[in-house]
Amino acid sequence: MHTLEQLRSGAMAGHKRVKLACGLTELPADIYQLADGLEILDLSGNALSSLPDDLPRLHKLRILFCSDNRFTELPPVLGRCPQLRMVGFKANRIAKVSAQSLPPRLRWLTLTDNCITELPAALGQCADLQKLMLAGNRLTALPDALAACHRLELIRLSANALTHLPDWLFALPRLSWLAFAGNPLCAALESAALADSQAALPDIAWSSLQLQELLGEGASGVIHRAQHAAEAGAQPVAVKLFKGAMTSDGLPLSEMAACLRAGRHANLIPLRGRVSEHPDGALGLVMGLVGPEFRNLAQPPSLETCTRDVYDADCRFALAAALRMAAGMAATARHLHAQGILHGDLYGHNMLHARAGHAMLGDFGAASLYPADHTPSSARFQRLEARAFGCLLEELLDRIDASGGADAVLSSLQQLKNRCLSTVPAERPLFAEIEDRLADALRAVAPAPVSV
Repeated sequence: MHTLEQLRSGAMAGHKRVKLACGLTELPADIYQLADGLEILDLSGNALSSLPDDLPRLHKLRILFCSDNRFTELPPVLGRCPQLRMVGFKANRIAKVSAQSLPPRLRWLTLTDNCITELPAALGQCADLQKLMLAGNRLTALPDALAACHRLELIRLSANALTHLPDWLFALPRLSWLAFAGNPLCAALESAALADSQAALPDIAWSSLQLQELLGEGASGVIHRAQHAAEAGAQPVAVKLFKGAMTSDGLPLSEMAACLRAGRHANLIPLRGRVSEHPDGALGLVMGLVGPEFRNLAQPPSLETCTRDVYDADCRFALAAALRMAAGMAATARHLHAQGILHGDLYGHNMLHARAGHAMLGDFGAASLYPADHTPSSARFQRLEARAFGCLLEELLDRIDASGGADAVLSSLQQLKNRCLSTVPAERPLFAEIEDRLADALRAVAPAPVSV
């Protein structure tokens, strides 16, 4: 965080990244002193409603964040910023997005939690667009011109007013991560999932839970270690409390519906119950506590990687361990799709793993429900998520330490990865086949039965 005093005094000369959150109602002219170096400008958390017409003077500006301000229109001046690649205007009051507001090199656009009812067809001319965040608006349709965005990999459409998803969405050659929960098109499924859980999952009174240290925090909620005072004695558990606000992926209630619909699986963290009688009325889930041997496989995408996870530089795996992780995730995805769940965020950063290869998938914040009718219509959800799995498999293959004699297995895995990443969605395998191919590879590497 920087201050106006630092900016005006010249103390920030040469800075490539600046963050100002000090009640600004206009962009201070002193910012242009940094024009020859400034690449990332974060103006989130101010009181801005417009940007100056001479903003393109920041000729090296690549990334601009203006979340939590007072904009009612995506500023048209953005379209004249030649190097601008990433634009974030979350939680404003934006109702209008014009063609003039779209930078020519736009790669990542975040308009979460605004008042947008329609998007310009010109968005389809953004050939570099990879990531599009639109959750929490009032969209009833998407412009068909978006079908031309062949590099689009991630799109968040949750909590809008969509009654259907266009066919062209499933034909996009690189789309891998999709969220559409909280729309009218899946409202009945979410309501049914929440109602079914009333009988299948017990309520656990807040008074019986003693929260301990924080285990983690995401966009939708916080997770604490806790003690549950059950009839069999105090038991260690994990408690996730939802924040109750719009997130970049969607609504907490939609996430809760997907968690409850998912049921039990060896590679999912088991649910113990739903939190009841919270003094503030907060929603929450009580889950089994994962052992200390588990850790996150990767870190979320960075500003530079956009849609791909970040791994530690020294992250390496034995072939058998990597295969167990991949096989476990394929089995989990197959299980979820059998329940009519698109995870929507099948990523290494949402996986916990132990070094031997056991892996668990979490974070249903981007999950969406669809009719599990095993028709060609439902198969397209699998083929979309198969590409996300292909990205995960590619990342694992890039980090395998393989001994001699594994060439045939590695070759078969490369072929499977390539099929999952096919730019023709109909050519991608379904998860039953993916699981079978990985089971064959695992038997070749580790003949003894291994639980995945």
